Amino acid sequence: MSSNSAPLAWTDIAVNLSSSQFRHDLEEVIVRAADAGVRDLIAVASDLEESRQLQSLIQAHPGIRTTAGVHPHYASRFDADSPQQLRQLCGHPAVVAVGECGLDYNRDFSPRADQRRAFSAQLKLACDLAKPVLMHCRDAGDDFQAMVHEHRPNLSGGVLHCFTGTEQELYQALDLDLFIGITGWVCDERRGQELARLVPMIPAERLLLETDAPYLLPRDLRPKPKSRRNEPRWLPHIANKVAELRNESLESLSYQCQLNAKRLFQV
Repeated sequence: MSSNSAPLAWTDIAVNLSSSQFRHDLEEVIVRAADAGVRDLIAVASDLEESRQLQSLIQAHPGIRTTAGVHPHYASRFDADSPQQLRQLCGHPAVVAVGECGLDYNRDFSPRADQRRAFSAQLKLACDLAKPVLMHCRDAGDDFQAMVHEHRPNLSGGVLHCFTGTEQELYQALDLDLFIGITGWVCDERRGQELARLVPMIPAERLLLETDAPYLLPRDLRPKPKSRRNEPRWLPHIANKVAELRNESLESLSYQCQLNAKRLFQV
């Protein structure tokens, strides 16, 4: 790519735009992302209230898409009224996926039975609405695999977001025909070595990129940013690392990831 060419196009499939860390300069964050070629952002919701907040936020940013769902950390709040509330929220034209939902047996902020109940309800809703699911799984591979497998014939698609699992969990997700979301974790020379080993094993047609901003700032950014806050503008940096690991060009990676995002989220 010549130096005077426009930046390559990227989609950040998971960014936490409603985070308090973006409260004071969200406009600038979005502009910096666009200047870096990250023009498509999917804002991720973690509970019903955040789903509502995002729908208010994006009124000022009509190009941004969002999800609606309940993260496993908040599954204990998922009550009898939640499925209907979530169904209504998913009716918003900017909502492209149900989520973030799934299982987290690492922190267990909600009882595991509540996590499974909330996840099952959201998988069923995604099937009913013909929407994909943006999913979280940590230290819960077997239960996650079994639950997604049960609903998979009726799901329009799904992505295992922020993948940091084992080789076995990667192949379980691929067997379920899921997309795999890769973050700046892959840029961490301490904790990301196993993920770096697995990235080349992901079929090109299943790969998606994300920042999970404001979390997971790539550790190998140079010069090192003054703030530890991650931003969508760093997605091309993550892409560069992924392309290097996969021994492919940035142009090829950009084209394929854009195609994948459009195929999954129908945008």
